[in-house]
Amino acid sequence: MDKAQEARNKAYAPYSRFKVGAALLLANGTVVLGNNQENAAFPSGLCAERVAAYHAGANFPNEPFVAIAIAAGSQRKTNEVPVPPCGACRQALAEYEITQKKDIALYFMGETGKVVKAHSIKSLLPLSFDGSYL
Repeated sequence: MDKAQEARNKAYAPYSRFKVGAALLLANGTVVLGNNQENAAFPSGLCAERVAAYHAGANFPNEPFVAIAIAAGSQRKTNEVPVPPCGACRQALAEYEITQKKDIALYFMGETGKVVKAHSIKSLLPLSFDGSYL
């Protein structure tokens, strides 16, 4: 969670003022960081979880994901409620979980307060879409 909080503090979120950081633990012990990156053309930005996952996929293509920690906070108010990944990030992470045939644990929090653990992506996205439908 400490690494996710560090990544959150470096997020580029001048429009939403909502910063998210992610720390993705790989099976080899490497921790890959990501944070949200906004753009004035709003759909062009990318969430912290996908920044970390895609960086790991590009640089460690054969290394399974073990866990991801997510920390989110607003610059407008103190958010004490745990913030889970958005739907797009759940879908992206589910792809890795399905491909590696091994659960990815999720830990998420707001700016302060409790940390919630989900044992897998599929527990947050039980009726997920995957390549078997194509």
